[in-house]
Amino acid sequence: MEQRPMATQMIAIASAWKEACTSENPSTVVISKGNYMVGSVTFKGPCKSPITLHIEGKLKAPVELERLSSQDGWIVFQDIDGLQVSGGGTFDGQGSAAWAKNDCRKTGKCNSLPINLRFSSVTNSKMQDVTSLNSKLFHINILNCKNLSLQHISINAPANSLNTAGIHIGRSNGVHITDADIKTGDDCVSLGDGSQQISIEKVTCGPGHGISVDTLGRYHDEQPVNGVTVRNCTLKNTMNGVRVKTWPDSPSGVASEMTFEDIIMDNVSNPILIDQKYCPYGIQCRNVHIGNIHLTYTPQGTAFSECTNVRPVVSGRVVPRACFKNT
Repeated sequence: MEQRPMATQMIAIASAWKEACTSENPSTVVISKGNYMVGSVTFKGPCKSPITLHIEGKLKAPVELERLSSQDGWIVFQDIDGLQVSGGGTFDGQGSAAWAKNDCRKTGKCNSLPINLRFSSVTNSKMQDVTSLNSKLFHINILNCKNLSLQHISINAPANSLNTAGIHIGRSNGVHITDADIKTGDDCVSLGDGSQQISIEKVTCGPGHGISVDTLGRYHDEQPVNGVTVRNCTLKNTMNGVRVKTWPDSPSGVASEMTFEDIIMDNVSNPILIDQKYCPYGIQCRNVHIGNIHLTYTPQGTAFSECTNVRPVVSGRVVPRACFKNT
């Protein structure tokens, strides 16, 4: 199938989606086994009934940026209720040539490349049993979504893939990530402002930068973050473990009801980092619970715990725990 012209394959996909989206009955769009070179595609609703997108093959993005019509997202799901994406297929962003162009320290530009999978205003939906490979920027971006589940997914990019966050969530309610294996060059999962009732469970992370409530308070119109649970996760060979960071001189805001428990960390540089010096004093961190954190490390120097502007409540075994309040 890869020998077919890219435009022909995109027309076929768009035609199948249009037919399914206008159907009064639940529909399934199947992309069978094979390799498909595909440019920017938007699966747009609203649709008249639920749709399953069953992907068995490998979709490959063009290496050349000029062959992508959108720089926001390569594959976009927008304004859809009742979507299911499944099938064991792969979304290959072919991003290795693009990562050097997104080095902020060298170019002064960040986040100007296409995201592999963008979910925008998607509700009551699920993605499972798919792989995101070598995205040019974030692998999966979730914005303005409600009741969205990601299960049994694999995200894979090398440690030197710049700005390739695994899953980034913002202004969304009820996002559940379960049984994910994430290897990438940035945060495995990051939560932006307005992330509410988010659960992250049974996630394996590494290489990567860990699981992060990310850079709150940078803008004046940000929404609170609350109801975040990170449970039963394993982080290995990562820069950070679990992290909350806020922006300097930020406007008032709140990050609350965050629970981190039953987490295994192996060879993690900064296991637990709640950084309000990254953004001092403007964003309040409240009701932070940390429990049963098992850290393994090479004892070079002394492990220590330092807290400023936050006082987490700890249950179970957490070492070191000097600045924590025990339950």
